[in-house]
Amino acid sequence: MNVEVSSQRRDVYRAITQKIADAVEAGEGEYRMPWHSPERPAMLPTNATTYAPYRGVNVVSLWVDAFKKGYASGMWASYKQWQEAGAQVRKGERGSLIIFYKDLQTGEANEDGKTERRFVAKASHVFNVAQVSGWQPELPLPASEHVVDQTVEAFVAATRARVDHGYSTARYRRDLDSIEMPHPAWFTAGNGSTASKAYYAILLHELTHWTGASHRLDRQFGERFGDNAYAFEELVAELGAAFLCAELGLANEPRPDHAAYVRHWLQVLDNDPRAIFTAASRAQMAAAYLWGFQAV
Repeated sequence: MNVEVSSQRRDVYRAITQKIADAVEAGEGEYRMPWHSPERPAMLPTNATTYAPYRGVNVVSLWVDAFKKGYASGMWASYKQWQEAGAQVRKGERGSLIIFYKDLQTGEANEDGKTERRFVAKASHVFNVAQVSGWQPELPLPASEHVVDQTVEAFVAATRARVDHGYSTARYRRDLDSIEMPHPAWFTAGNGSTASKAYYAILLHELTHWTGASHRLDRQFGERFGDNAYAFEELVAELGAAFLCAELGLANEPRPDHAAYVRHWLQVLDNDPRAIFTAASRAQMAAAYLWGFQAV
């Protein structure tokens, strides 16, 4: 993709990056990141008029604003779209910043711009359904924890990734192309019961790492990010797991052992205003790659 970025558009990159960096830094003490939703599954940001999900960095950006402002719904749309839907943004409400890419040849816009044509980065603002009057979303009934567990188990099994249990920590072994996990029964909730959501959220994190093998998506960040390469890959896996948890209806609990990465993530975001865009794009690609196994 060839993207033209003016100084004004670079300010958009910086604005979104700074917003996400501030949210990451604010959650450092308790390791509560914008993509964590331990109480209930995160709502995947979705356009209220087209029902198309937002993608990449826009997902993270809208999660940040939803968390800060206490929005319970993941439905968003532009001011004009709400008007066309017969709703009205309430006076005094401020929109949330997102970015999309406009095709200079066709004039069509999307959030990824994956073709080789020339795209220009454009800024836009959207409003959550909590900011409008005259529109009532249809709220789907949440699936039971048992159904979610079965869904996630089937999702992982379809990839045919090798998952070995009995280890004290979770990790992806690139040398063996396998995932090492503690036994599911070792994950417990506060009442002593098995906490399957914590197990599956971590498994999806490691499965995102699995997609980066050289014979799969072949993620190579070392040349660009130097000493931050390892932390950057962890950020990709964090976001990939968050996207998958939202799509699968799984609550995503904070992982305290990853708190050490926060400082590195903030350094990466400070050094490169587009790093979060790259990380979110790679995470989206990883999630799409894993969903691709489900249709086989």
